[in-house]
Amino acid sequence: MLLVDDEGFEIRGHLQGGVNAVAETNLFWNLSDTFAPEENFDPDTQWLEFYFKPGMSFTAQNETIAVYVKVSGVASYTEGTDAFDFTDQGDVTLEEAYLGVSTKTSGGFGIDVSVGARELRLGTGMLIANGGSSGFELGALKFGPRKAWDMSAIAKLSKGRTTFTGFFLNPNERPVIENENRLFGADIRHDFETGGFVGASFIAVTKSGTPYVQAAPGGVGAPTVLDGARDNTNTANFYARTGQLSGALENWLFAIDGAYQWNNDLDLSAWAGRVQVGYTFANLGWKPSITYSYQTFSGDDPDTPELERFDPLFYEGSPTAWVTGSKSSSVFINSNVAAHGVALQGRPSPKDTLTLRYAHIRANEMRSPLQYGQASRVDLGPGGDAPANIVAGVTDAHVSDDLFIEYSRIITRNLFLTVGLSISEPGEGIERTVPGGVPAWTGGFVNVVFNF
Repeated sequence: MLLVDDEGFEIRGHLQGGVNAVAETNLFWNLSDTFAPEENFDPDTQWLEFYFKPGMSFTAQNETIAVYVKVSGVASYTEGTDAFDFTDQGDVTLEEAYLGVSTKTSGGFGIDVSVGARELRLGTGMLIANGGSSGFELGALKFGPRKAWDMSAIAKLSKGRTTFTGFFLNPNERPVIENENRLFGADIRHDFETGGFVGASFIAVTKSGTPYVQAAPGGVGAPTVLDGARDNTNTANFYARTGQLSGALENWLFAIDGAYQWNNDLDLSAWAGRVQVGYTFANLGWKPSITYSYQTFSGDDPDTPELERFDPLFYEGSPTAWVTGSKSSSVFINSNVAAHGVALQGRPSPKDTLTLRYAHIRANEMRSPLQYGQASRVDLGPGGDAPANIVAGVTDAHVSDDLFIEYSRIITRNLFLTVGLSISEPGEGIERTVPGGVPAWTGGFVNVVFNF
């Protein structure tokens, strides 16, 4: 919203918000009845969540230099009990507060430097995207309106369609889990005229109290918690995506991401990657498209003394980015999992979009943690007659099958409606954790969002 435009000085208003109604049945496949019955967790729940995100930005510029400032906040609230058993919770917090300067040299180089709390997303959001925390005591679990890093220093040097970015980041973590993470790194990216891009990043964690978890030797016994193990972890990331192609490949889409991770203090060697192939039937009604993806994240091999469990850092966990299953992503982070995904999308009209997503999710390593503290239990083996052992993770690779159907409607240029229904069928790996098996986990939502 342009409020003032006076000879190189602009003031803009920014306003986002939304309301979301959510219902869940057999949350987390009702595993709480077996593993934490004393908590009296209700696996069937409904809640409303709200968020309001106002802001102001200011820009002053002349022919050679521009100075800009932005300030915004988030007010969020959940009425009812959410998926993680937080009831009637919310907060008002600062979101963005940054100052920046940009200029262009006589040689055609663009320079942009900013300091403060702001958003930064690298590549496809595989590792660096979500700098803020939402949900739990902050409210608005599903919306996740907080994206800005608590503190950042970002410098960009660009020439034409190529941009080099150097950065320092301090994530805006929930106060109860503040791990004092500090990250430095660099990214180089080239955007093509046809809409595609290619790039690479390097990310170094120079300070962190975040623990890692390592599988017990041979997968027998409780996993080991390595306090502060994220400290000194380094990650190299490569990403590429095609834009509008021509000739025989005119309606095709191809994308690839890869990452390698190491930490000499831990003897850590981990990896992750994704490939995507898509096709749009441009001559058919609704212009339907189909996209196949395969994404995989290494887990810790219990038969080696090294640590191989991938750390996804601060990834973007939305269905269009790096979610691993519509439901399962609430249980498993992007570590020790692999997923085959298919997305079918059609547009009945320019304002309507219908999307069906399916994910077949598997564990990469058996008897190895899928997430921090996941599924440590007594295992009696097949038939219940083998010696009892403490194990973590799963003993069968098949974790779940998730199905998600979503309808989106552009009501006006500033008002949007989304409706979704999803189901997660537990795989054999989850079924084996509970004698007699577990039920399917279902849910749905309807939300309205405005954005000015």
